[in-house]
Amino acid sequence: MALALRCLRPVPSLLLRSSCAMGRGLPPVPRGCPARLLEGCRQCVQQMLLSRQLATKKAKGKGQSQAKVNISAALVEDIINLEETREDMQAVVEALKEDFSRNLNVRTSPGALDHITVMTQDGKFPLNQLGQISQKSPQLMVVNMTNFPESTAAAAKAIRDSGMNLNPEVDGTVIRVPVPKVTREHRESLAKLAKQSTNKSKEALRKVRSKSITQVKKSKNNVSEDTIRLLEKQIQQMADEAATEMDKLLAAKTKELLG
Repeated sequence: MALALRCLRPVPSLLLRSSCAMGRGLPPVPRGCPARLLEGCRQCVQQMLLSRQLATKKAKGKGQSQAKVNISAALVEDIINLEETREDMQAVVEALKEDFSRNLNVRTSPGALDHITVMTQDGKFPLNQLGQISQKSPQLMVVNMTNFPESTAAAAKAIRDSGMNLNPEVDGTVIRVPVPKVTREHRESLAKLAKQSTNKSKEALRKVRSKSITQVKKSKNNVSEDTIRLLEKQIQQMADEAATEMDKLLAAKTKELLG
């Protein structure tokens, strides 16, 4: 019996190996070792080790949710860079935050016009690179297009199509932009824009998720099905967390806009 235990002693070290190594099975048992009596359980032990390393356990008891997947990024770095995937998803969330902060405010300020994209004959440019934006009064902003007069009409169109409920008036190379009154209708319009921006961000998030899952599936011939399934679950979990953060941002912004 002591000899059998010595033969099986290397088994725990497999917990530190990658799922690929586990997929190839346990080390062969030396001839003549009593541990060969356990040969029929090799697959069971292998699955147990894989489960300890990667799989999640379903919570016991009615009404309890399934535990989260938490795969070590280093363990699967040859299949996919999970940290990079997480960063790409977080970048989408941060872009939504920036959009909310810059473009969706109850009172429109000159800064809200800075990054409106203007389509010109030479390409796309932010409005603040084409014209000088200033606020003449609480009710009026002005864009001076003297440096690029040929882009005046395009700039006015970009302001009108920005979704900020602005109606610019062109006077030569000067664009006058009346600031909308803070009415209930205006607030509701901004809240609707916030919802639309969130939906666009979620679509961008789904593209990141789909790209990552496609990359994982390319390794299906080299790793076990369990590893592929758990990685897909990990990626979906990351996407769900990012989407939840977006929903919280939207809820806070909607409350701010509607007052």
